Amino acid sequence: MFKRVAIVGVGFMGGSFSFALQSCFPCEVFGVDINPTALERAKALGAIQEGSTNLEKLSHFRPELVVLATPVRTFEGIAKGLKDILPPRTVITDLGSVKGHIVYRMEEILGENFVGGHPIAGTEKSGVENSIKDLFKGKRTILTPTHRTNREALEKVKELWEAIGSKVEFMDPYDHDVVFGAVSHLPHAVAFALIDALLLLTKKTNIDLFQYPGGGFKDFTRIAASDPIMWRDIFLENKHNILDAIDCYISSLKRLRELIAEERVEELTQYLKESRENRLRIE
Repeated sequence: MFKRVAIVGVGFMGGSFSFALQSCFPCEVFGVDINPTALERAKALGAIQEGSTNLEKLSHFRPELVVLATPVRTFEGIAKGLKDILPPRTVITDLGSVKGHIVYRMEEILGENFVGGHPIAGTEKSGVENSIKDLFKGKRTILTPTHRTNREALEKVKELWEAIGSKVEFMDPYDHDVVFGAVSHLPHAVAFALIDALLLLTKKTNIDLFQYPGGGFKDFTRIAASDPIMWRDIFLENKHNILDAIDCYISSLKRLRELIAEERVEELTQYLKESRENRLRIE
């Protein structure tokens, strides 16, 4: 397994991955981050042994594996910086929530040793200090190989995720973005929008509605406390799938509004029943 690992972006996800990795394998972890304070915290916590704000320092570290754990819109620039400084057999993977064209662009820059990855795990918190060692245990990780992906690199990344307790599935990069545009990106968009709606209602009523949230509101909007930069990049990079999902949501919300406004009791009841039944299908 990999003994020299570089993590680019030592925040919550990068830190959690590092702790999970080190709990399973003896390895040296080098962190790269634009924030020197994040590197200091990561080193103090044991998430990394050494680190730098300079990506080129990896040429001296000579990693066997590089993991990208930064916002997805930074990937291309990082890949260009990595292209000429890594040993030829270095495997590169990522923890990003968008795949699609990003995977193919990364392959253009980095070659066949790039393996797209997306662990389906996380919280609304950010920062390496909030890292969770067992974050990925029992969770699904999606790998998105293409016809170009080096099979040995793919197998190594698959074995790594399985070793830290994740359940690995393969998926086409573009299918991935359709799926997670609906089941992950849309809920985050709705949560952010719901907070914005409450702000508008607060201004309209001149009552600070944020002083009266119930448990349901807190549960529903928890993910709106997520990192704005990370989600800005996800929304823009998976724009078309998210816009399609938002349009479907608006259509469903309009139908609900219509049933309430016209007091169509039986249809409203059926609408709510079907929603409840489908929610109960989710494990």
